[in-house]
Parts: sequence; structure tokens; C-alpha cells
Amino acid sequence: MTLTTWIIGSGGLLGRALTRAVAVRGGWHREPSPALDWADPQAVHEVVSARLQAWFDGLAGDDEWCLIWAAGAGVIGTSPAQFAAELAQFTEVLALVETAAARHGVAARGSVFLASSAGGLYGGSSNPPYTEGTVPVPLSPYGETKLAMEEALDAFHRRSGVAVLKGRIANLYGPGQKLSKMQGLISTLAKAQFSPTPASIFVPLDTVRDYIFVDDCAELICDAVERLLASRASEGALNVTKILASGEAVTVGALIGHFQSLTRRKPHIMLGSSPTISMQALDLRLRSVVWVELDDRELTPLPAGIHASMLDILQGIQQG
Repeated sequence: MTLTTWIIGSGGLLGRALTRAVAVRGGWHREPSPALDWADPQAVHEVVSARLQAWFDGLAGDDEWCLIWAAGAGVIGTSPAQFAAELAQFTEVLALVETAAARHGVAARGSVFLASSAGGLYGGSSNPPYTEGTVPVPLSPYGETKLAMEEALDAFHRRSGVAVLKGRIANLYGPGQKLSKMQGLISTLAKAQFSPTPASIFVPLDTVRDYIFVDDCAELICDAVERLLASRASEGALNVTKILASGEAVTVGALIGHFQSLTRRKPHIMLGSSPTISMQALDLRLRSVVWVELDDRELTPLPAGIHASMLDILQGIQQG
């Protein structure tokens, strides 16, 4: 039996890490991921339909499949119109998967993983640390869109019978961050160390976040998908939500301290304010209570992950 996976968003930070993880994982096979022109809905429809046809046609009798959604360019501050487009794209792909899986009779052998956002969903929630049982209260259009995508996946699961997994991911960081999309504080601080322009920090220094290294997150996702499929034999098609986090609470001040220790100089930062500050929670501690045995692993220490991110950004700057 082989688990074949199509990673949509394979060119992004998480998508690249997932591609690396799948390449060395026994029993997994990554399907080709054609370029998708998200600005052209008709072209996306045609390309995805053709890819699903070829993918499901090629499944052997005992093969399982998993569609991993790691796409999305929106961040806090993105326009509502762009978020609406991303939600429409996701629901359209789900509809195509539902139709193709039913036509080929492979719904019972399939799964869909959605890369969601813990920070986006729990921004206005009460009583941290937040768990899978915490009621999501988004503070921004970004979080509202992630919640709407989760709800769309729930509806897809009910209609299709395909197992689904919603991964509520903590603050993701690591090598592979596009310099044109500097939404992560660690990447922003790292870039500032090699730039005359300081990093602007718009939140209080006692703001608490959970940072997970991208390769650790990718391995955790793959393990969770395998657990989802293994559980299906005894429990049927599942709909699971899991927080993917390090479980370590880190203040912005402590993060700055790590940079100072690594560079042996004062971090290049500037404190300021932003209209988006109302969309940022002060305390985003996270604790998973679902499939907790998957979290029993060694994770990349934060200083080591920061160092790897700095080296990657420096290389990117040097290569233009």
C-alpha cells in the first residue's frame, strides 16, 4: 500500500518542508503539483480537474490518497477581497475532489489536510492556553477566513465521507520564507540583521507566542495524516482538529534576547504602532489535547531554528 499525496501550495514555506518530508518518508509518494494561476478561476478548474482524473486513475487497488492544502497568500492586513477569493478557491477545489472521488469510488481511501491557523482562530478567545476545545474567536479577516475554510472542510466531509484533518498551526518559521512575504516576526527580525532598515515591532514586548520550526511541523503533519488513516479502519472516516505547536510560550522580549545572543549585538529593531494591533492577541499560548502521543518528540530548539533562518535569509540576500 502506498499513500499518494498532492501538496497544493508546494512552493511556500510549509509546502516546501512537506515536499522534503514526503520525499524521505517510506510508503509515501508525492503527486506532481502543476502550477495554478489563481487569478484565472477557469484555468484552475481545468488544471485541477485534469490532475485529479490522472491521480485517481493511477491509484492501485490498496493505495490511499491525501490532498494537502498548504496554499494561501493572505496575512493580517490582506484585503477582504483577496480573502474572499482564497476561500472561493478552496471550496472550488473541494467540490472538484468530491466529484472526482465519488466518480472513481475512492472516497473511502482518501483524506484532506487543511493548514489552518491557531493564531488567526484564537485571537479573541478566552483563557489561554488554547486547546482544540477552545471556541475560536477570530479578530481579523485572516482568522475569519481560516475559520470559514474549516467550516467548508467540515461540510465537505459530511457530504463526501472523505476523512479530514484540520491542523491549527502555531507561528511557523524557518528556512524557505519568501523575503517578499515577511509576515513572521522571526523572519522579519532575521532580515533586519542584514539590512539598514530596522525591524518594526508593533506589539508589546510581553506578547506571548508559540513558534514551531517548519520542518518539525511538516513531520508532525505527516504523522497526523498517517494516524488519521490508521484510525479510519476502526473508527470510520474521521473529522479531526489538532493544534500543531511546540507547546513553548515565548515572549517577544525573549525572542529579541535570542537574536542578541546569536549575533552578539543589539538587535536592529524599532518599536512602533500599527492599525492592525487590535487584531493581535497578547497571549497565544497553545496546548494540544488531541492525539497527544504525536507531540512526544524532539523539536528544533528555538535558537537553532533562528540561526538556520538567518543563514537562509543571508544566502537569499547574497543571491539577489
